[in-house]
Amino acid sequence: MASHDARIDAYIARSAPFAQPILEHLRAVIHEACPQVEEDIKWGMPFFGYKGALLCNMAAFKQHCSFGFWQRRGVLGETAEKGMGQFGQLTSLKDLPPKKTLVAHLKKAMALNEAGIKPKRPSSAPKPPAVLPEEVASLFALREHAAARKTYENFPPSAQREYVEWITEAKTAATRQKRIATMLEWLAEGKRRHWKYTSC
Repeated sequence: MASHDARIDAYIARSAPFAQPILEHLRAVIHEACPQVEEDIKWGMPFFGYKGALLCNMAAFKQHCSFGFWQRRGVLGETAEKGMGQFGQLTSLKDLPPKKTLVAHLKKAMALNEAGIKPKRPSSAPKPPAVLPEEVASLFALREHAAARKTYENFPPSAQREYVEWITEAKTAATRQKRIATMLEWLAEGKRRHWKYTSC
Protein backbone atom coordinates (compact mmCIF):
# COMPACT_ATOMS: atom_id res chain seq x y z
CA MET A 1 0.00 0.00 0.00
CA ALA A 2 1.25 3.50 -0.85
CA SER A 3 2.50 5.57 2.01
CA HIS A 4 0.67 8.63 3.24
CA ASP A 5 2.33 12.02 2.89
CA ALA A 6 2.64 13.68 6.30
CA ARG A 7 1.92 17.06 4.69
CA ILE A 8 -1.56 15.85 3.74
CA ASP A 9 -2.09 14.56 7.29
CA ALA A 10 -1.25 18.07 8.49
CA TYR A 11 -3.49 19.67 5.83
CA ILE A 12 -6.47 17.62 6.96
CA ALA A 13 -5.73 18.24 10.65
CA ARG A 14 -5.74 22.02 10.21
CA SER A 15 -8.88 22.03 8.05
CA ALA A 16 -12.25 23.05 9.49
CA PRO A 17 -14.03 20.33 11.51
CA PHE A 18 -16.75 19.88 8.85
CA ALA A 19 -14.06 19.34 6.18
CA GLN A 20 -12.00 16.67 7.92
CA PRO A 21 -14.40 13.73 7.41
CA ILE A 22 -14.84 14.69 3.74
CA LEU A 23 -11.10 14.85 3.09
CA GLU A 24 -10.41 11.65 5.03
CA HIS A 25 -13.14 9.80 3.14
CA LEU A 26 -11.89 10.98 -0.26
CA ARG A 27 -8.32 10.04 0.62
CA ALA A 28 -9.38 6.56 1.77
CA VAL A 29 -11.42 5.94 -1.41
CA ILE A 30 -8.52 7.11 -3.60
CA HIS A 31 -6.11 4.72 -1.85
CA GLU A 32 -8.59 1.86 -2.07
CA ALA A 33 -9.18 2.37 -5.79
CA CYS A 34 -5.52 3.04 -6.57
CA PRO A 35 -3.12 1.37 -4.10
CA GLN A 36 -0.11 2.74 -6.04
CA VAL A 37 -1.28 6.34 -5.73
CA GLU A 38 1.37 8.97 -5.01
CA GLU A 39 0.46 11.79 -2.64
CA ASP A 40 1.79 15.31 -3.00
CA ILE A 41 1.04 18.92 -2.15
CA LYS A 42 0.83 21.25 -5.14
CA TRP A 43 -0.39 24.84 -5.13
CA GLY A 44 -1.00 24.43 -1.40
CA MET A 45 -3.51 21.55 -1.67
CA PRO A 46 -3.44 17.73 -1.72
CA PHE A 47 -2.89 16.12 -5.12
CA PHE A 48 -2.84 12.45 -6.00
CA GLY A 49 -0.80 11.05 -8.87
CA TYR A 50 -0.54 7.76 -10.68
CA LYS A 51 2.00 6.53 -13.25
CA GLY A 52 3.83 9.85 -13.15
CA ALA A 53 0.77 11.97 -13.97
CA LEU A 54 -1.79 13.81 -11.85
CA LEU A 55 -4.97 11.91 -11.06
CA CYS A 56 -7.12 14.11 -8.83
CA ASN A 57 -7.01 16.70 -6.07
CA MET A 58 -9.00 17.90 -3.10
CA ALA A 59 -9.09 21.12 -1.14
CA ALA A 60 -10.70 22.57 1.96
CA PHE A 61 -11.93 26.13 2.24
CA LYS A 62 -13.65 28.05 5.03
CA GLN A 63 -17.14 26.83 4.25
CA HIS A 64 -16.78 24.02 1.71
CA CYS A 65 -14.47 21.43 0.17
CA SER A 66 -13.81 20.59 -3.45
CA PHE A 67 -12.74 17.47 -5.29
CA GLY A 68 -11.89 17.04 -8.94
CA PHE A 69 -10.10 15.02 -11.56
CA TRP A 70 -7.11 16.35 -13.45
CA GLN A 71 -8.58 14.88 -16.63
CA ARG A 72 -12.11 16.06 -15.91
CA ARG A 73 -13.37 15.75 -19.49
CA GLY A 74 -11.85 12.31 -19.97
CA VAL A 75 -13.40 11.07 -16.73
CA LEU A 76 -16.72 12.91 -16.56
CA GLY A 77 -17.32 13.88 -20.20
CA GLU A 78 -17.56 17.19 -22.01
CA THR A 79 -20.27 18.48 -19.69
CA ALA A 80 -17.97 18.27 -16.64
CA GLU A 81 -17.92 21.34 -14.45
CA LYS A 82 -14.98 23.62 -15.13
CA GLY A 83 -12.49 24.51 -12.45
CA MET A 84 -10.87 22.67 -9.61
CA GLY A 85 -13.89 20.82 -8.23
CA GLN A 86 -16.32 19.02 -10.48
CA PHE A 87 -18.70 17.98 -7.68
CA GLY A 88 -19.76 21.41 -6.48
CA GLN A 89 -19.23 22.83 -3.01
CA LEU A 90 -18.95 19.91 -0.61
CA THR A 91 -20.12 20.66 2.92
CA SER A 92 -20.81 17.11 4.14
CA LEU A 93 -20.29 13.49 3.09
CA LYS A 94 -23.84 13.52 1.70
CA ASP A 95 -22.68 15.90 -1.04
CA LEU A 96 -20.31 13.29 -2.47
CA PRO A 97 -21.31 10.69 -5.05
CA PRO A 98 -21.61 7.11 -3.71
CA LYS A 99 -18.32 5.32 -3.08
CA LYS A 100 -18.98 2.95 -6.00
CA THR A 101 -19.33 5.92 -8.37
CA LEU A 102 -16.14 7.57 -7.08
CA VAL A 103 -14.21 4.31 -7.51
CA ALA A 104 -15.50 3.97 -11.09
CA HIS A 105 -14.38 7.54 -11.86
CA LEU A 106 -10.97 6.88 -10.30
CA LYS A 107 -10.53 3.69 -12.36
CA LYS A 108 -11.32 5.67 -15.50
CA ALA A 109 -8.78 8.35 -14.54
CA MET A 110 -6.18 5.64 -13.85
CA ALA A 111 -6.79 4.08 -17.28
CA LEU A 112 -6.19 7.47 -18.93
CA ASN A 113 -2.89 7.83 -17.08
CA GLU A 114 -1.87 4.28 -17.97
CA ALA A 115 -2.56 5.02 -21.64
CA GLY A 116 -0.44 8.19 -21.42
CA ILE A 117 -3.35 10.40 -22.45
CA LYS A 118 -2.87 14.05 -21.52
CA PRO A 119 -5.70 16.47 -20.66
CA LYS A 120 -7.00 18.36 -23.67
CA ARG A 121 -6.41 22.06 -23.45
CA PRO A 122 -9.31 24.16 -24.68
CA SER A 123 -8.46 25.77 -28.00
CA SER A 124 -8.56 29.51 -27.70
CA ALA A 125 -10.17 31.15 -30.70
CA PRO A 126 -8.31 34.22 -31.94
CA LYS A 127 -9.85 37.48 -30.81
CA PRO A 128 -11.42 39.63 -33.51
CA PRO A 129 -9.45 42.69 -34.61
CA ALA A 130 -10.05 45.89 -32.69
CA VAL A 131 -12.63 48.16 -34.30
CA LEU A 132 -11.82 51.83 -33.87
CA PRO A 133 -14.68 53.99 -32.62
CA GLU A 134 -15.94 56.28 -35.39
CA GLU A 135 -14.84 59.50 -33.73
CA VAL A 136 -11.27 58.18 -33.34
CA ALA A 137 -11.14 56.99 -36.94
CA SER A 138 -12.24 60.45 -38.14
CA LEU A 139 -9.57 62.11 -35.98
CA PHE A 140 -6.94 59.73 -37.37
CA ALA A 141 -7.86 60.99 -40.84
CA LEU A 142 -6.70 64.50 -39.90
CA ARG A 143 -3.12 65.45 -40.78
CA GLU A 144 -2.41 66.67 -37.25
CA HIS A 145 -2.88 63.11 -35.94
CA ALA A 146 -0.85 61.32 -38.64
CA ALA A 147 1.86 60.29 -36.14
CA ALA A 148 -0.73 58.84 -33.76
CA ARG A 149 -2.41 56.93 -36.60
CA LYS A 150 0.92 55.53 -37.82
CA THR A 151 1.85 54.34 -34.30
CA TYR A 152 -1.54 52.73 -33.85
CA GLU A 153 -1.39 50.94 -37.21
CA ASN A 154 2.08 49.57 -36.39
CA PHE A 155 0.96 48.16 -33.02
CA PRO A 156 0.10 44.46 -32.75
CA PRO A 157 -3.64 43.68 -32.47
CA SER A 158 -3.41 43.20 -28.68
CA ALA A 159 -1.99 46.70 -28.18
CA GLN A 160 -4.64 48.19 -30.48
CA ARG A 161 -7.36 46.34 -28.57
CA GLU A 162 -6.14 47.78 -25.24
CA TYR A 163 -6.71 51.31 -26.52
CA VAL A 164 -10.08 50.54 -28.14
CA GLU A 165 -11.40 48.80 -25.01
CA TRP A 166 -10.23 51.71 -22.86
CA ILE A 167 -12.19 54.14 -25.02
CA THR A 168 -15.33 52.04 -25.37
CA GLU A 169 -15.51 51.19 -21.65
CA ALA A 170 -15.78 54.87 -20.68
CA LYS A 171 -18.99 55.41 -18.68
CA THR A 172 -19.65 59.00 -19.72
CA ALA A 173 -19.16 61.05 -22.88
CA ALA A 174 -16.81 63.40 -21.01
CA THR A 175 -14.61 60.52 -19.88
CA ARG A 176 -14.62 59.09 -23.40
CA GLN A 177 -13.48 62.41 -24.91
CA LYS A 178 -10.76 62.78 -22.29
CA ARG A 179 -9.49 59.27 -23.00
CA ILE A 180 -9.48 59.89 -26.74
CA ALA A 181 -7.38 63.03 -26.24
CA THR A 182 -4.97 61.10 -24.01
CA MET A 183 -4.83 58.24 -26.50
CA LEU A 184 -3.90 60.60 -29.35
CA GLU A 185 -1.22 62.22 -27.21
CA TRP A 186 0.31 58.90 -26.14
CA LEU A 187 0.18 57.43 -29.62
CA ALA A 188 1.91 60.50 -31.06
CA GLU A 189 4.70 59.78 -28.56
CA GLY A 190 4.79 56.11 -29.61
CA LYS A 191 3.38 54.88 -26.31
CA ARG A 192 1.24 51.84 -25.64
CA ARG A 193 -1.84 52.06 -23.42
CA HIS A 194 0.00 50.69 -20.37
CA TRP A 195 3.35 52.31 -21.08
CA LYS A 196 3.71 53.46 -17.44
CA TYR A 197 4.07 49.85 -16.31
CA THR A 198 6.46 48.53 -18.94
CA SER A 199 9.54 49.30 -16.83
CA CYS A 200 8.09 47.88 -13.58
